[in-house]
Amino acid sequence: MDAFRHQVAPGVVVYASAAILEQISQDLSIEQAKNVAQLPGIVGPSLAMPDIHQGYGFPIGGVAALGWEHGVVSPGGVGFDINCGVRSVTTSLTADQVRPRLRELVDQLFRDVPCGAGADGPLPVTDKQLDEVLEKGARWMVENGYGMERDLEYCEANGCLAEADLAAVSERAKKRGKPQLATLGSGNHFLEVQWVEQIHDAAAARAMGLSEGQAVVLIHCGSRGLGHQVCTDFLAQMGPAMKRYGITLPDRQLACVPIHSPEGQAYLGAMRAAANFAWANRQAILHFIRGSFRKVFGPSVRLDLVYDVSHNIAKREKHVVEGRKVDVLVHRKGATRAFPPGHRELPRAYRDIGQPVLIPGSMGTASWILAGAEGAMRETFGSVCHGAGRRMSRTAARKGRDARQVQKQLEEAGILVKSESRDGILEEVPEAYKDVDEVIEVVHQAGLARKVARLRPMGVIKG
Repeated sequence: MDAFRHQVAPGVVVYASAAILEQISQDLSIEQAKNVAQLPGIVGPSLAMPDIHQGYGFPIGGVAALGWEHGVVSPGGVGFDINCGVRSVTTSLTADQVRPRLRELVDQLFRDVPCGAGADGPLPVTDKQLDEVLEKGARWMVENGYGMERDLEYCEANGCLAEADLAAVSERAKKRGKPQLATLGSGNHFLEVQWVEQIHDAAAARAMGLSEGQAVVLIHCGSRGLGHQVCTDFLAQMGPAMKRYGITLPDRQLACVPIHSPEGQAYLGAMRAAANFAWANRQAILHFIRGSFRKVFGPSVRLDLVYDVSHNIAKREKHVVEGRKVDVLVHRKGATRAFPPGHRELPRAYRDIGQPVLIPGSMGTASWILAGAEGAMRETFGSVCHGAGRRMSRTAARKGRDARQVQKQLEEAGILVKSESRDGILEEVPEAYKDVDEVIEVVHQAGLARKVARLRPMGVIKG
């Protein structure tokens, strides 16, 4: 394990291979992790996962636990896309059954699940209904016919955080989010039709309903304009508030306030509401994906949720630190929860194997499903990486490339890509990301999570 765990500064631990550590050193992400270690009330080290890259304040791929009684909350430790997360879905089809009708399926999905920065969704809600979504999350969707009760059981937190504060969500945030339910958004968000290439843990795969050659679906998106506006609103408040609380930090992007201050409580209430919006959004998207598959393959096709997990969130949790159980606010910024076997928050079907951990790669490479391991609870506050991690900026990824040529190359590799924009393809070219297999090897060898299944893309929808 020590080969992958590096203490790069006092109070800063990075999980990486030698090659990934070299890549990480090309940006300011380690410097950002060092800055995070200076947050008032931090418990344990500032942690960096192998997909770490430079972000806003916190590095993306960063984890920090702040003492619940005397620590702070920082919007930069959650990010602008509150509860951006991943949802994995099995189908009753094999990849061989899907491939002959793949183009038809991709076209249908593209029609049924709008994408792009300003896309409006197929699910209009009233102001009153939007408030109910912010309070109930994915449950609102299920209660209104957009899913099954089983879907809620297989979501982190059952798709809803309690104590959402609707009054702390600005009218501008609500206005931005109101038309955007059941939409993917843009940037690195996507919907992928994949196939299970290889099973690494037969018992865990069986519990998750995975088998080799099976067609599966992966959804990656978050809280859209609503979450972005919540973050923007509170960052504007917290800079001046820090002065009132006598907090000074090396980077203004780490703006924070005491957890139990009025500003801290208001942010957490608004963040929970935005997180609930994101879970409702992914639930709505799944509903329309089910419809797309039935239009193409008939009414008997079945799509079951494996799991839905956030990777941009701050949650109150209990963890053992130096032999003592402590109450902390765990900030996961581009980091995935990875609870081990036996944890009481897991669905009964996963108690013996650990929490499904969903790690997307890029549209031309593999994604992975892992299972949380005890090492994550000992070392990383129950957290692992959230993807491959960028190694190339979006500007650099676009430079000198032609979107049609990229699409052609991917199609020759058996991957159909449909995007709302040219940039949606160019910014997400496979070479813009680290080697996802190497990233996964780090967390597997470090004992944070173990490999269950490797997935490959067939059809990709991007904003």
